[in-house]
Amino acid sequence: MRFTSRQSRVTRYIRITSRAVTLLAAFCLLVSPEPAGAREREPNESYAARRAKLRAQVNGPVVIFGYTGQEDASPAYVFNQEHHFYYLTGHNEPGAVVLVVPDPPAGQTHNGPREVLYLPARNMQTERWDGLRLGPDDANVGGRTGFATVKSTVALRADLEALAKTYPAFHTLMPARGSRGYPHRERRLDWLKEALPSADFKDVTGALSAMRQIKSASEIALIQKSAELSMDAHLEAMRMMRPGIWEYEVAAKMEYVHKSGGCEGEAYAPIVGSGFNSTVLHYAAPLNQVKDRDVIVLDVGAQCNGYAADITRTLPAGGKFSPRQREIYEIVLGAQNAVLAAIKPGMTMGLGPNGLGQIAMDYINSHGKDKHGEPLGKYFIHGLGTTLACMCTTRARSARLSRA
Repeated sequence: MRFTSRQSRVTRYIRITSRAVTLLAAFCLLVSPEPAGAREREPNESYAARRAKLRAQVNGPVVIFGYTGQEDASPAYVFNQEHHFYYLTGHNEPGAVVLVVPDPPAGQTHNGPREVLYLPARNMQTERWDGLRLGPDDANVGGRTGFATVKSTVALRADLEALAKTYPAFHTLMPARGSRGYPHRERRLDWLKEALPSADFKDVTGALSAMRQIKSASEIALIQKSAELSMDAHLEAMRMMRPGIWEYEVAAKMEYVHKSGGCEGEAYAPIVGSGFNSTVLHYAAPLNQVKDRDVIVLDVGAQCNGYAADITRTLPAGGKFSPRQREIYEIVLGAQNAVLAAIKPGMTMGLGPNGLGQIAMDYINSHGKDKHGEPLGKYFIHGLGTTLACMCTTRARSARLSRA
C-alpha cells in the first residue's frame, strides 16, 4: 500500500508538471517574443530600397516564394531561406511569399499596395516543436518586417487573380534549365500557372542576380564578419596542426570558432583533407589521421547572418614543406598572383580569350613538370570559382598538383 501511495504521488506530480509545462509553452506562444531563426538583419530600409529598385525594372508583379522548410526531409536539415527572397525581405522563416507590384500599364490603374509580405498563420502545435514564428496578425508585424501590408498566405491567390486583370505579365524565379533545376521553383511555377492560366511568366533571376553583385555597406559588414571568423578558424587550425591529429578534430575546432563567434553555421560542408584526401575536391568526410609529411587542405568558411565566406589554405602537417611540395605550392601561388594582376572589366572566369582561368592554366603549364616530364595543367581540373568576384579569399589547391 505504501508503494502504491508513493506511485500515486509521483503520477500526480508528473501530471501537474506536464500541465505546467504545457501552460508555460502556451503562454510563450501568446506573448510572441523574438521568433526562432532570427539573424542579425540589415535595416528594414535596406530591403525596402531593393524592392523599390526591382519594381522599377519590371513590367508586371513580382512573386517570390520563400522556402517552406520541407525542401529536405533529413532530420539533420536546418532551415536556410531562399537567397533571393531573403535579399528582398530579410525574413528568415518558412512558408512566406513576397509580392512587388510596379506601375500599371498605360491606361490602367492600381489602387492596392505596391508590396505585400504574406505569412502563414501561426500554428501553436507546430511551434511547440519547431519554435516561435511570426504570424500575419501579430502585434507590430509591419514594424518588425518593414512591410506596410502583411497578409496571410491564404489571401495570395485571390490577390494575384485580381492583379491579373490589370497586368498581363508576372515575374518570378523560373526553374534552371537542365538537370540542375530546383524543384522548389518548379512546384511554385506550376502553382502560379494553375492560378493564372492566361498570364505571361518571366524570369526575374537575372535582374536580382545583377542587383546582388553590388553590395551595400551593411552587406559588406556582414560579409566581413563571416570572413574574419573564417580567418580566425583557419589560424586556429594552423596552430593545432600536427602529425597524429585527426581530420575531424580540426574540422570540429573550426566549426566551434565560427559558431562561438555568432555564425549560424558553415557556408558548406567543411573540407579538411590530408594525404590523398587533399586531392579530393569535395572531400566532406574528415575521418583519417594526419601523418607526417602529409599535405593538408583546409577549405572551410563560415556563414554569418546569411552571408558566406570561402577560404582554402594548404599546409604541411609537420610545419615544413618538402622541396617538391614547396615547388608545387609556389607554382600555384604564382598562378593565383598572375590572375589577381590580370583582373579588370571585361575578363571572364573561364578558359579561352580574356579568361582568368586560362591565365592560371597557362601559368601552371609553363612552370614545372610532373614525374613523367609533362606539363602540370592536366592536374588543375577545377575552375577559379566565384570567390575572386565576391570578396572571399581563396587559393587554388596545390595539394592536387603535389601528387604529380
